Amino acid sequence: MAEKEIALLQEQIAGLDENKFDLDAWKNHTVILLERIFGENSSKIKMINSLHYDYSSWNLRDTAATGKTKDKDPVRLQADEILKATIAELQNFGLPQKVSEKQKLWELLQDELTGKQVKEIETLIKSGNPENAKKISKILETIEKENLLKTMAKLLVQ
Repeated sequence: MAEKEIALLQEQIAGLDENKFDLDAWKNHTVILLERIFGENSSKIKMINSLHYDYSSWNLRDTAATGKTKDKDPVRLQADEILKATIAELQNFGLPQKVSEKQKLWELLQDELTGKQVKEIETLIKSGNPENAKKISKILETIEKENLLKTMAKLLVQ
């Protein structure tokens, strides 16, 4: 299971209650953890990064007019809920499966190759013969240069 990850996220939740809470420092620490667990493009990271205090004149006016502040800091409440949902996800579904670079490349190449070429390459890979690299190269030469460059670009962007 993901006990270590859950424990780290629970520490971040506890950090929300500190008297000297620094939102930016807390966000940076949390993003580092979430990137490690879920990858750089996780929606959880986007949600954490979007947390901010509202210092607009309307918000300040409403607080001054009523003389009240909210019982609990809304930014901290949101952060707490995001991390609790993340922990629930880890508890119920476990750690996300990481896709290897080789697998990513293979998936992108399958978009450019014919079904026959894919089967040929799979057979050559399964045979484990080092001489098959030349045969695979010959098959890959049939991909148009422009499409091969697009495939490489997609791999770098992912």
